[in-house]
Amino acid sequence: MRQPSVISRRVAAAAVSVVLASGAAACAGPEDAGAKSGTPGKGSAAPQKGGTLTVLNAEAQTDFDPARLYTSGGGNVPSLVFRTLTTRNREAGAAGTQVVPDLATDIGRPNKDATEWTYTLKDGLKFEDGTPITSADVKYGIERSFAAELSGGAPYLRDWLIGGDTYQGPYKDPKGLASIVTPDPKTIVFKLKKPEGEFPFVATQTQFAPVPKAKDKGAKYEEHPVSSGPYKVVSNENDGERLVLERNEHWDPKTDEERKAYPDKIDVRSGLDEAVINQRLATSSGADAAAVTTDTNLGPAELAQIGSDKALADRVGTGHFGFTNYIAFNPKVKPFDNPKVRQAISYAVNRTSVVNAAGGSSLAEPATTFLPEQKAFGFTPYDHFPAGKTGDPEKAKQLLKEAGFPGGLTVTLLHSTAQNRATSPEIATAVQEALGKAGITVKLDGQEPNSFNEKRWSVKDAPGFFLSRWGADWPAGGPFLAPIFDGRQIVTNGSNYNHAQLNDPAVNKEIDEINKLTDLKAAAARWGALDKKIGEQALDVPLFHPVYKRLVGKNVKNVVISDWTGVLDVSQVAVK
Repeated sequence: MRQPSVISRRVAAAAVSVVLASGAAACAGPEDAGAKSGTPGKGSAAPQKGGTLTVLNAEAQTDFDPARLYTSGGGNVPSLVFRTLTTRNREAGAAGTQVVPDLATDIGRPNKDATEWTYTLKDGLKFEDGTPITSADVKYGIERSFAAELSGGAPYLRDWLIGGDTYQGPYKDPKGLASIVTPDPKTIVFKLKKPEGEFPFVATQTQFAPVPKAKDKGAKYEEHPVSSGPYKVVSNENDGERLVLERNEHWDPKTDEERKAYPDKIDVRSGLDEAVINQRLATSSGADAAAVTTDTNLGPAELAQIGSDKALADRVGTGHFGFTNYIAFNPKVKPFDNPKVRQAISYAVNRTSVVNAAGGSSLAEPATTFLPEQKAFGFTPYDHFPAGKTGDPEKAKQLLKEAGFPGGLTVTLLHSTAQNRATSPEIATAVQEALGKAGITVKLDGQEPNSFNEKRWSVKDAPGFFLSRWGADWPAGGPFLAPIFDGRQIVTNGSNYNHAQLNDPAVNKEIDEINKLTDLKAAAARWGALDKKIGEQALDVPLFHPVYKRLVGKNVKNVVISDWTGVLDVSQVAVK
């Protein structure tokens, strides 16, 4: 599970206040208040080519190798260099959740049972040195992602491809994977262990970027990966701390309908303090006027300050990403083996206080379903344990009595000590206070992030009651529900995400049946129905979905924020 690089943000109220006191710069354009996304930079002037886009980030763009990157759908810096078989539709809001062709002519042609997918490459595709991109380059790029020294990418191909679970990469096995077939320079065929109707989404991930075998330098390839996109790497300092990209003269926009590639140069500067990033974007002086961030959110205090200044407010982009923060139960641990106890907690939760603890309604939206509120996931509204906005402690007490706890009970809630607006002490305290009104005494067990994750992901050591979160690798129900509720994905000797350890044959069978569907709309409806059915068991308590708020420089135009990533798409930005 990954999400856009969203770190907990230290509030920089003082810094932003200084900026506001000195007067805000003129806005780039009026905010286009879309259905789900605010989009600054939509002024009347058409975006133009030229200039330098600066990216100010807290986290370095490390491991800049397509085999090692864990990205899906593009939208951020890697997608400027690495094209893949498919990508996401580069449009704002819900339209951006669609998968579309990239290097390939279509999103893939499945056989009857979706166990085989065939792709044909477009004409005129070239690497940065002018050599043609072939299906063999795509096959090799995928195969090298299996090498132990290039670990870090998404795991799906290892699980899905025939022979993928034992293949160790081309450095040890130059014969390659027999389940990836290239009958000619433009055709590539994937043979899977089982039906996978969502394979076109997986083909958006960077492992599908072509790599010319003759230019592969193993672990050193990241220093100068060969570009298939509109930009090439000209400088990579300190493993991604500063990354400079310039135009790839052999990229043909006629073959790429998604990337606009307006700036002449992209200058990515990382390792910056989060408060400093927001201050520089707000001030927008010099090069910072044409700057954006791909990993730094605004906090509640900053938003309060910015909200009083329309010029700055018009430069705040709003995004939604498929992510759910929730209370997890381990029914193997008493008293959470009793469904009525789990139901009582579901009724007792005060989502208003939880949302406030997460930064307020601008940064979090209350959730009663496990699936995010987006059609692409198959969102189906339900609330099996209606607690209203502030909880229903009386209903909770009634259920506790029926469960054999008329005098209430005492439980321990595991949470992280990190300030991450998801599993933080503030969220835990909000849950503690709400449950206390229902006669449930909650003792808080805060642990540092590594220890917290080790416990919640362990089958052996997981407690019965803890905070957790999950984000999808692409906007569909499969990567959201299967890892959490498919009994065959319970991991006994590693990271286990099926916290409830649910192994229901009916659920497993339905997951298999949905995976056979290549009609993504039909599949979405089935995922939504399955979410509603599983929700009846009270195996978790959905709390909220996060909202991302990010500032852009005053000269930034054409900001596009989709519901796939929830963050600004750098491939669309213009600075002139």
